[in-house]
Amino acid sequence: MLLIVGAGFLAGGILKGATGAGAPIIVVPLMALFYDVPFAVTMFVIPNFVTNIRQAQVYWDHRLPGRFTYVFAFAGLLGAAFGTVLLAVLSGDSLLLIVAGIVFVYIAFRLAKPHWALDRGIATRISFPVGAFAGMLQGACGISAPVSITFMNAQRLKREEFIATISVFFAAMAVSQFPLMVWYGLMTWERFILSFVALIPLMAGMPLGARIGKRLSRETFDRIILVMLAAIGVKLLFDYLT
Repeated sequence: MLLIVGAGFLAGGILKGATGAGAPIIVVPLMALFYDVPFAVTMFVIPNFVTNIRQAQVYWDHRLPGRFTYVFAFAGLLGAAFGTVLLAVLSGDSLLLIVAGIVFVYIAFRLAKPHWALDRGIATRISFPVGAFAGMLQGACGISAPVSITFMNAQRLKREEFIATISVFFAAMAVSQFPLMVWYGLMTWERFILSFVALIPLMAGMPLGARIGKRLSRETFDRIILVMLAAIGVKLLFDYLT
């Protein structure tokens, strides 16, 4: 079981190094199979914070100009705090179906209009509500990608811009998740130590993923993100049905 989970963290690190996202898509469902969702979400908070701080430092000069990055990240921080409370007290299975539907509609739209891109001005104006909703999903089920990655991908960003902005967003969510998890008893000393151990395979995979990512064209990167979103949608639908 430990080998399987370790391999999942390694694969998640490769995906994150290449695209700037995707590690929770592999790791959280895998850990949830052996344990439960609260355990999986809690275990990933520290790896999520550390790896995203690192990527934010590397790609900082490529972040989107203006206030977009900061507003989006702050909204995610607030949303993640609310979602963590939901994780501790509620179970929202029906939310999975709604979010899966959003993902599939977006993918279908992108396939029908492959050259469409969300206007940057509009994206900035809606960055707060979108970031808050994505943060809530991260806090409640450990995966914000159905909203956050969909939103970022819709802007057709370069790989470096995407990684710089999404890393700040992911790190900000972890900042609000950790103290609330301690408060509600989700983050125990055992989980705290295990989450640091999980950093080893995750960070070991990131340099390899980064080397792979540098060789990707913008079109290939965009297709990988869409495939990732499709996998998320299928996973959410499966979770709801089962």
